[in-house]
Amino acid sequence: MTDNNDVTRQLTALVDQISTIIVGKRSQIEDCVACLLAGGHLLIEDVPGVGKTTLAHALAVSLGLKFSRVQFTADLMPSDLVGVSVYERSKEAFVFHQGPVFAQVLLADEINRAGPKTQSALLEAMEEHQVTVENETRALPKPFFVIATQNPVDQLGTYPLPESQLDRFLMCITLGYPDRASERALLAGEDRRQAIERLQPVMSPELLRSAQTLVGAVHAADALLDYLQALIQATRSGQWFDEGLSPRAGIAWLRAARARALMTRRDYVAPDDLQAVAAQTIAHRLVPVAGAGRGRAEQVRAMLESVALP
Repeated sequence: MTDNNDVTRQLTALVDQISTIIVGKRSQIEDCVACLLAGGHLLIEDVPGVGKTTLAHALAVSLGLKFSRVQFTADLMPSDLVGVSVYERSKEAFVFHQGPVFAQVLLADEINRAGPKTQSALLEAMEEHQVTVENETRALPKPFFVIATQNPVDQLGTYPLPESQLDRFLMCITLGYPDRASERALLAGEDRRQAIERLQPVMSPELLRSAQTLVGAVHAADALLDYLQALIQATRSGQWFDEGLSPRAGIAWLRAARARALMTRRDYVAPDDLQAVAAQTIAHRLVPVAGAGRGRAEQVRAMLESVALP
């Protein structure tokens, strides 16, 4: 049986190591790890060049997972992602050649530059952890974690992700520009790609799967569930958002909070856990009411302040 303390120590070591590559972004790294622990997928919305690809690669190397990167473009086809069967004369048969989706950590770079058909192909992989090619279903590796990056929607050549696809991402975060001290460290230090080449796994895939199992065992008391339901109801009241959270979104919110509780060495979920992951977990699923004057994350924080603690 996996010891909880051993898991949390390894998780801390994981965050510490990635923080040597992505400097000054510890909270975002913790969100990324919590998302993986909760069995979800991560969307990073940001401008190019702030470390999105580097974060995904460092995470995969630090966990000893197979990493694959796909640059999404307007002409990317579903077969470019999932694979294709090719006739091999020597075998006198069609042989399936796996696409880059058959990885444990898949970086879908600039996902909103691809067309809807390719986005839909990724949707099945994210939701079902399998792909269907030529009427044959093929399972994906375990764990399977998608980190997708998205350019701001006002940039040219982008296709906004539909609500159904956004809902498949457990979390959506922004890295943002580094602070002055962190940027100086990046400028004065070595190339990040060279630094990643020297990284060694600090947590095995087997221990990661054990940690994901432990997340489901983190206790959520009745009072905590009452608080969560009150928050979900607040999103549906019409005061803050056009439409409220679905039951699936509420389950995802609780799962993310359980992962955060485990990372902070607790076997129960506290209201602080729900609040800490709220903006990352639900903001991308909600649209503020007209005239709110706030962005999605700011509107979520304002709503949290309006709901009494249990």
